[in-house]
Amino acid sequence: MGKKSSKAEQKEELPPQFASLPKDVQDKLKGIKEKLEKFQKQVTEKFGKYIVGITLLPPKAAIQQMMQPLAPGEQPQPPQIPEEEKDKINILILVDDSDSSKMPKAELKEKLTTIIAETAKAIDGNMVTETVILSELWQGCFDGKYDLLATIAMGAPVFDTGMMQAIKISEIHKNMVLKKFEKYILAYVLAGSLVQGRATPTSDIDVWIVIDDTDVKKMTRAELKDKLRAIIIGMGMEAGEMIGVRNKINIQVYILTDFWDSLREANPVIFTLLRDGVPFYDRGIFMPWKHLLKMGKIKPSAEAIDMFLGSGEQVIRRVKAKLNEIGMEDVYYSMLTPSQAALMLYGVAPPTPKETPQVMMDVFVKKEKLLEEKFVKILQHSVETRKGIEHGDIKELSGKEIDQMLDDGDKFLKRIKRLFTQIEKMREKQDMAHLYDTLTMVVRDALRVEGREKVKEDKLLEEFDDEFISTGKLPKAFMKTVRELYKAKEDSDRNELSKVDLETVHRDASQVIRQLIEYVQRKRSRELERVRIRVRHGTKHGEVLVLGEQAFIIYDIDAEQKEVSAAKVRKDGGLGKVEQSSLEDMEKAMGDFHPTQRVSIRNKLIEDLKKVFGEEMEILLN
Repeated sequence: MGKKSSKAEQKEELPPQFASLPKDVQDKLKGIKEKLEKFQKQVTEKFGKYIVGITLLPPKAAIQQMMQPLAPGEQPQPPQIPEEEKDKINILILVDDSDSSKMPKAELKEKLTTIIAETAKAIDGNMVTETVILSELWQGCFDGKYDLLATIAMGAPVFDTGMMQAIKISEIHKNMVLKKFEKYILAYVLAGSLVQGRATPTSDIDVWIVIDDTDVKKMTRAELKDKLRAIIIGMGMEAGEMIGVRNKINIQVYILTDFWDSLREANPVIFTLLRDGVPFYDRGIFMPWKHLLKMGKIKPSAEAIDMFLGSGEQVIRRVKAKLNEIGMEDVYYSMLTPSQAALMLYGVAPPTPKETPQVMMDVFVKKEKLLEEKFVKILQHSVETRKGIEHGDIKELSGKEIDQMLDDGDKFLKRIKRLFTQIEKMREKQDMAHLYDTLTMVVRDALRVEGREKVKEDKLLEEFDDEFISTGKLPKAFMKTVRELYKAKEDSDRNELSKVDLETVHRDASQVIRQLIEYVQRKRSRELERVRIRVRHGTKHGEVLVLGEQAFIIYDIDAEQKEVSAAKVRKDGGLGKVEQSSLEDMEKAMGDFHPTQRVSIRNKLIEDLKKVFGEEMEILLN
């Protein structure tokens, strides 16, 4: 029989949702986990379906500090928690009051608050509870007050029917979107079953965003919508990853002109969004519309009424067209967004939707030969079909065409998934080749400063061992790392190098490369001192570097903008014609020069230096 875990060991385990929290917070949670479970059990048993969620909050001082906006360039600081708050266990309980027909909402909240607080106090006197009813939370959003949303998003849920998770991911996503596109965003709204009282733990998180397109000049409105939509949906995936939730947030993006047209046409979807939606951000456009709809001031136009009263055949055609369009949007974006992700993984900035097929063709089919042309044609067909529907050139898709597109889309996505693996393998090989080339170049530089020029490829390791390892100039571990890198390069060429092995050899080889570069720099610095002449002329200090057959002159080494000249070194040791040069030319010559002996200061050189610096020039000794 296997050994049973002790009660203490069981207490150490934490639910997955706490895995991303700081260690000190996790340690605190382990200590109060049993109390939280007891509190959750008693509250949920007592109030059943009314409890939407229970979340553990940071200390109030930490929440207040995190909500304070940072000044430009200011870095966030660890929160300062008062001593009296450190032992407090702050818990927020979210209650669904949509079915509170037996008593007023305020009375319901007061009653629940009292009972829940007493329950918490009986378990632990340090428990501090805050009871929030859903209508109160939503009313804050309607009034443009989002602090309570932000507070809930900071919590670590211990019980959740789906609402806590929805608020957390929506808040993270909203802040990401606003940080990048705030001037374009008019409203960010939570909708769907979560705000209609029909949510379950498996419900999608439906949000919709309205973008201001009234001042667009550099691109068409459709291009603006496509471009922002792809990025915003990508942010939604990123927000989900941050809290460990995948494929839950469903994002709809509308441009203002289309949204307004839909209102005038009495689009039932838009009416439902306005009626039920809760704004998590509003620039003063959503709430006026919501109030006008509630007051009955938003009414269908005469044209819309005629359309709805049209013949059954017309309505059926319209429904078919709408379904085709919706289906086409889903298929289109299911292929477009992963394609742009593949290009980003490769290192290419995501192109516009209409450019994406051609870039995929150029990069993955023609250049890298990683993808078959037929898959790019599937993407191209999807783009062209969507464009045809959007412009009215395609009136209706047959059921057979939709089935074919769905089948092609499925094949496309499976192939793109394999393409991601290919790109990662290719980048790993490129990283390995770059690391190998860098180390080889640095090893050659190190041998060169020791006077070993033009070493053959097959003798490089032998020469390196002989010059640096056998003589004790470098540790023996360096030789082991160099050999491991060369073996890893061979394994990579045969596609036999694992990702773990690549990371290991990359870490070790990077240390060797860094220390070899430092060795070469120190060595060359010492060698350059052998060819450097320092002079004083008047109140200034100058330098002369004699690099073989060429000399460089700096007139004032302390000047901010250094004046540099160059001259040929004659056979008698003197200087030829002095001409204007630059620091860049001097640094290039220093890089190419390998001194073999000290510079001898001959009479001719002193005479010529006096012409440059003046008769009162003094030569300074190191």
